[in-house]
Amino acid sequence: MENFEFQNPTRIIFGRGELDRAGLEARRYARKVLLVTGMGSVKRSGVFRQVADSLERAGVEFVELQGVRSNPVISGVREGIRLVREERAQAIMALGGGSVMDTGKAVAAGACLRDGDPWDFFTGSRVIQEALPVIAIPTLAASGSEMNGYMVITDEESGHKLAVGSPFIYPRVSILDPSVTFSVPGDYTAYGGVDAVCHLLEPYFNGPAPFTPVQDRLVEGLISVILEATPASIRKPDDYNARAALMWSATLALCGLTKAGVGTHYFPVHLMEHALSAIFHVPHGAGLAALLPGWMTWRSETHPGKIARLGRRVWGLEAKDDAALSHKTVDALRQWLGEIGCPRSLRDLGITGKDYRKIANNASFQASIWGIEQDYGVETMVTILGYCA
Repeated sequence: MENFEFQNPTRIIFGRGELDRAGLEARRYARKVLLVTGMGSVKRSGVFRQVADSLERAGVEFVELQGVRSNPVISGVREGIRLVREERAQAIMALGGGSVMDTGKAVAAGACLRDGDPWDFFTGSRVIQEALPVIAIPTLAASGSEMNGYMVITDEESGHKLAVGSPFIYPRVSILDPSVTFSVPGDYTAYGGVDAVCHLLEPYFNGPAPFTPVQDRLVEGLISVILEATPASIRKPDDYNARAALMWSATLALCGLTKAGVGTHYFPVHLMEHALSAIFHVPHGAGLAALLPGWMTWRSETHPGKIARLGRRVWGLEAKDDAALSHKTVDALRQWLGEIGCPRSLRDLGITGKDYRKIANNASFQASIWGIEQDYGVETMVTILGYCA
């Protein structure tokens, strides 16, 4: 286990009915907030009205930035910054899925810029030095953005979808009510489960530390829960216990706890998926589902041991050696993806070999920012995408 520092400043309020506390929590930080929302589902479900009423009871004014879409874009962030400055909002409340929360974080950081553009944060030409307070209310179990300091935004002009992190953009408080996810459709419930699994597996497979028993068991346990809770939530959308298990697992998957001590690592599957969804506009979780089994197959050729261990501990699989067991593990993952209605290959998304180099070329920009172009150059990524066919 390598040396590490771990601190997570986000306070979590979890449980049914806790959305009524949104106004009082916002009032700790502001008398006026920018309320960031998506494409309208929170209004159709009644969640928006519940939060708006809570804000009004607490005497907190709000102005809305609405229409944040999946794979959120930098133009929406710029509009949010304009609203914050024009309306003199002092905090951001993000009500929605990962795209909404990431947009809220980007607005919070960008609104504090004296000059320059918020896209500078993502290209690495500017470092986040401060941000407005963020209050997150997730309506989807997926990204874990409600308890971490990361955000992902797409620049429509360049076609790049990039990630950046900062301790300044952790939400101050996040309110998690599993019952608000009852209305999430089955496909997006599934995509959220896949996203959480991938958040857990990338450090599990890519961390260099050879001895990480605590981290490994945390990851394996959370994945086991997600494998059960995701289909249970799809079968019975109002199963509170299944939704609660899925929501809390997704939050813990990327809060920093499971990767603390595994050593310096990167997220190569996310790296390629960000390029894929930037180009083809597929849902993030669907893209991950199409890529993860292929990447694991490629990885097993040189590093089968950890993949074999995952199969043994999570699925109870056995085989004559690690190489054979790693392939059985990938087969088990593909079977689960099929059971929850997810794509299992790029072909399932209509993406063929003629597209691989375009994806790899796009992803190489983020790889260069991360400094991993030696390990994940264009040719290597084209090869990996071939395993995902």
